[in-house]
Formats: sequence, C-alpha cells, structure tokens
Amino acid sequence: GGEHGRQHHTEGMMGKKSRDKGKVGEREFAALLREHGFNARRGVQYQGGPDSPDIQCDDLGEYHIEVKRCENLSLYKAVKQAIQDAGEKIPIIGHRRNNQEWLCIMKADDLLDLIKGAR
Repeated sequence: GGEHGRQHHTEGMMGKKSRDKGKVGEREFAALLREHGFNARRGVQYQGGPDSPDIQCDDLGEYHIEVKRCENLSLYKAVKQAIQDAGEKIPIIGHRRNNQEWLCIMKADDLLDLIKGAR
C-alpha cells in the first residue's frame, strides 16, 4: 500500500505545481496591467467561484480576463471556457509560456469592434 500512496502524493504535487504556476501567472499579468496604468489584481482572492475572472480590474469592467500560464494551451478549449465564464462581458485570455512574452487572445469580432471604437 505504501508505494501507491507515494504515487498519489506525486499526482497531488503536480496539481499543486500547476495551480501555483497559475497563481504566479495571474500575479504577473495583473502586474503587466498595472505597468500600463490599469488598477488590476488577482480576481479569485476576492470573489472565488468558477465564474469569477482571474483578473479583477475596474478600469476594464466590460472584459472578462482569464490567465493561462502554461506551455501548451488548448486554444479553442480555452476560448470556449472563457466565453462561457464571461457572460455578457468580452472574454480575453492572457497567455504566456516560460521565457516568452505575454500574448492576448480574443475573438476577431471583439478585437475589430475595439479597434473601431478607438478610431
């Protein structure tokens, strides 16, 4: 039985490692937004629950921001989840791999509407 216990513990550690990386990613992305003048912080520590955004930013209230800090992002799966969680808000995914810059992923229609509004 002891060997099985070790294996289970290892799986638990991988889940924790992934969650910790997610939290670090959320902090990093919130810091990036702050560098650009937005009042942003991690969202879950304030609301919790599956539908709360990863980033809470009153300046960007019409957007639902999810952060994915991972090497291999399932792009359409992540977008589908963000759309579901966003409700009436515009979903944006911030994604970064190790040693890479942050990228933002959003639907083309949302991006084009944003650009049109900025002109």
